[in-house]
Amino acid sequence: MSTQDESAAGAAPRTYTPDVVVVGAGTAGCYAAATVAREGYDVVVLERKNEDEAGHIACGDALKGASDFPDAIPRSQLEPAITNTEVDHGRFEIPQEDTVLEIPVPGELAVIDRWEYGKRIIEGAENAGAEIHYDTVVQTVTQEAESGRVTGVEGMRAGDPVSYEADVVIDAAGALSVLQDEVDFSESTFDTNVDYSHFCSAYREIVHVEEPVEWSDALVFKPTERAAGYLWYFPRTETEINAGLGFQMTEEPMQLVDDLKRDLENRTEFDGADVADKLGAALPTRRPYDSAVHPGYMAVGDAAGHVNPTTGGGIAGAAYAGKYAAEQAIEALETGDFSEETFWEYNELVMDHFGARYATLDVYNILSTAVDVDDLMSLLAAMPGDKLAEALYSGSTDIGLKLKLEALLKSRGHWGTIWTLYRTKRRADDLLEHYEAYPSSPDDLAAWQQRRDELLEAVYETTGADPKY
Repeated sequence: MSTQDESAAGAAPRTYTPDVVVVGAGTAGCYAAATVAREGYDVVVLERKNEDEAGHIACGDALKGASDFPDAIPRSQLEPAITNTEVDHGRFEIPQEDTVLEIPVPGELAVIDRWEYGKRIIEGAENAGAEIHYDTVVQTVTQEAESGRVTGVEGMRAGDPVSYEADVVIDAAGALSVLQDEVDFSESTFDTNVDYSHFCSAYREIVHVEEPVEWSDALVFKPTERAAGYLWYFPRTETEINAGLGFQMTEEPMQLVDDLKRDLENRTEFDGADVADKLGAALPTRRPYDSAVHPGYMAVGDAAGHVNPTTGGGIAGAAYAGKYAAEQAIEALETGDFSEETFWEYNELVMDHFGARYATLDVYNILSTAVDVDDLMSLLAAMPGDKLAEALYSGSTDIGLKLKLEALLKSRGHWGTIWTLYRTKRRADDLLEHYEAYPSSPDDLAAWQQRRDELLEAVYETTGADPKY
């Protein structure tokens, strides 16, 4: 990569000319950079934090399916950050019913040290050949006047102005990415239907306890006293716990620090505990972007809503989003075609791998804003954990019927909620079928969106929720 140095104060900013510039050194950004670099192209990752703080972000630390991550960063690179591989189920605490519900979670599950993991993936990208520029804050995005193609970014690096001219810009800048405020997307299908209400506010602490917790093999969830929020306790080890909570930004704000402190004080296992680290963040709890591509530009990970909208979790999805975007960037570099059409396969790969499933789960996020939480918790307390696991991890409406019949026998006081849940499951299945037919060309997106929106209207009618999009 070439650079242009200034020789006097006030001169033009230093300019770098990599093939690809990646904004953000999180999971999606590092996997994208590593994938591009392994093919011999110049790629630079812009990270706003300094080298010591890079990788330090607010996260629940739960990781699913790490053994199947893209190989651009080898699994061996990540293993030192994986601290607990004994977790195999969810533990749902339902204080309203004075009960605990144990739900098996299929597949590989682990809890990680997120800061160590962050450092490891940055190192993995560097090992692949990527260059990391720390202390770099992007302020503007450059575009061609006529075509609208993105051609680079400008900002400040360690207090000095800097410019990056690149054939492809990959936006891995996280939730509510500032880059998307700077790009004119009027000539592409890039999804601009993004609002603060599609996100949640979250806060977590790393807590050390004196005695091992009895639930070190589980991910612990507990509803908050307010709607559309939950607490979590994820054990990194038997004595080191990631404790946090979050709420939908559509709801009345919670006092996150105080509310977490109050719950910790009411749990005997945290008597005498020490808090090692505190962080907060905004997390997407929305469907994936309908399209995350624009000429010369792709968004990945949290910057494109690539998360499970019921939890905000998205490490695995981000890794693959980075890989898929990088593969299309490589194709563009090889052909010299940086159009939306060249990048479109990235959208298709995301929807086929995890995007359709996440969009379907968004139906239940919508439902959570309309259902009575106490009623729902009472109903869940009456259900067998294995049946709930089937409902959560299969795609069959028959499972919804089985749950309905089980609940009819065990919980006569919640028939209205049961019926709503069953009908919502049917709406979600309709939506999943539609997402599985995601268009193969940007020319067909508008018609696909129109039908999707019709299906969502049925979801709103069934759940009684206010429209989300």
